[in-house]
Amino acid sequence: MSITAKELAARLGMSAAAVSLALNNKPGVSEITREEVLRAARENGYDFRKVRRKVSDRGKIAFVIYKKHGAVVSDTPFFSELTEGITRSCTERGYTLDIRYIIDGSQVQQELKALQDSGAEGIILLGTEMRQPDLKPFEAFPLPVVVLDTYSDNVDMNFVLINNIQGAYLATSYLIHQRKACPGYLHSAYSIANFDERQDGFYKAVRENGYSSSGCIVHHLAPMIEGAYQDMRAVLQQGEPLASCYFADNDLIAAGAVKAFKEAGYRIPEDIAVIGFDNSSLCELLDPPLTTINVPKQAMGKLAFRRLLELLSSETGEVKTPVKIAVMTALIRRESV
Repeated sequence: MSITAKELAARLGMSAAAVSLALNNKPGVSEITREEVLRAARENGYDFRKVRRKVSDRGKIAFVIYKKHGAVVSDTPFFSELTEGITRSCTERGYTLDIRYIIDGSQVQQELKALQDSGAEGIILLGTEMRQPDLKPFEAFPLPVVVLDTYSDNVDMNFVLINNIQGAYLATSYLIHQRKACPGYLHSAYSIANFDERQDGFYKAVRENGYSSSGCIVHHLAPMIEGAYQDMRAVLQQGEPLASCYFADNDLIAAGAVKAFKEAGYRIPEDIAVIGFDNSSLCELLDPPLTTINVPKQAMGKLAFRRLLELLSSETGEVKTPVKIAVMTALIRRESV
């Protein structure tokens, strides 16, 4: 059972009024006192939901982007659409959005403490680059957290993510149906949970269509356009075997590879077909336009915000039970296959 503000005041030898001012981030106490109260509240399991603002006085939501190895780039179309979905939801419900970055290797606990002291009501955490150990400090955080774009079986949190296996399976099956051949795989050189799941979907489709997983040609490319282009150029220069069609972990990898293929004289899709993942805005700008898997990115942002609101506004056990929300994907047929 969590400690009450009155019990906390007695334990600290302070007045109930002083503790209330500190917990509610109001003037009237020194910063030293505020820090002492907040630290004691965290250590003693105080339920910070008790100091949330009234519904008519909306507060602040923090959107935290966790950056580990740079695969999450804030100016990509994918990131922009996710952010737009969250921003619109906050605006519609009267919340302000505080966008913050946490860099892997930094003092995560201090960053979280600063977030809590800033008056944030809860956190939407972009966990694209995160693994289970990275999520642990957020699992213990006293305010509600909804994790976006990743998942871990061993973490007791709320998640909103892409059904990566379904999307990759759909893309790979389409390639096999169209080309009547074992597809190759343009796999990210960076380890990300999303890409691991897409790998599972790729190989599942390969096996279920009668091909051997070991027979697939795989190239490991950087998950950005320029990096994928340079990596694919190196593959071509080294004379490595090529497949007649490829599934790429994302549209950026696909775009970089297509550039390298065309530069080397290959026709798309006559010689080599390519399908991406994400349906980013660049797909229609490529020559030929890129066949891809659509991810409802704005909807994901809105779903994460809606789940956070449920956690903020309800005290029922049903709502507190962690959920995993996996959004379905869809094939977008264009001219690269």
